Amino acid sequence: MNKFLLRALVLASVNIAVFADAQFRTRNRMDKLEDFDEQKFSWGFYLNGNRLDYRIVLHPRYGSEGNQNLVKSKESYSFGAGLIAKWRLNDHLDLRLEPGLQFAQRQLTFNTQSNDQYAAGTLTNPPFFPIALTEKDKVREIKSTLVDIPVLLELHGNRWYNSRPYIAAGVNYVVNLQSNSDSEDDNMQQVFRSTTHNFAWSAEMGIQFYFNKFKLTPAVRGTFFMNNEKVADNANTPPYWATAMSTLQTRAIMFVLKFE
Repeated sequence: MNKFLLRALVLASVNIAVFADAQFRTRNRMDKLEDFDEQKFSWGFYLNGNRLDYRIVLHPRYGSEGNQNLVKSKESYSFGAGLIAKWRLNDHLDLRLEPGLQFAQRQLTFNTQSNDQYAAGTLTNPPFFPIALTEKDKVREIKSTLVDIPVLLELHGNRWYNSRPYIAAGVNYVVNLQSNSDSEDDNMQQVFRSTTHNFAWSAEMGIQFYFNKFKLTPAVRGTFFMNNEKVADNANTPPYWATAMSTLQTRAIMFVLKFE
């Protein structure tokens, strides 16, 4: 269903872009929404499709064996929506606040049974009681509901008839409403925990198209978490899961359709 939504968004933007291109071919055509960008403040909303996965830095002992990575992330596709508030700074710079709600479901696979070799303990790690990992133990389906609040500085070029290219960059504050960070259970009870409050940086590029009643902007945005999202397992939990990772960070590529 998520893949279908993403394809529908892409197809819709292509159709709109083709339609918009037709109105740019006539040099005598009237410019539309001529005074729109002169407003000090403007508002809108957006829809988006996402491709998400994790960037993982593995623990040098528990996360790998030889050249084999014991923890792997599987990418997924999802969707989201949000609002737009824009503050015009000058002819080429705008400041944008775009709070949104993003839905995600990702998968981590832990092929870490080989960590049994460290059960007796090491100089830096205590001993543990090994268990036989089932298929259910090895796979974690991680659902996330993310309240994403990006603040972006937009730099745009001069308007060419009814279009205008731009690039933007900024920082995000992201709250994961399904982080389980306060749960006393951990991976021994099939509960994967991550941080609730996160920070990220984003970069975006797109083209703004002007119509009679609104401005449409198809864009591509990359969002990359800066903090470590991993919450350590409890002290008595074997090093099959969270301990096998040193760093866990979300990264997302978003296709966005904005309406202003």
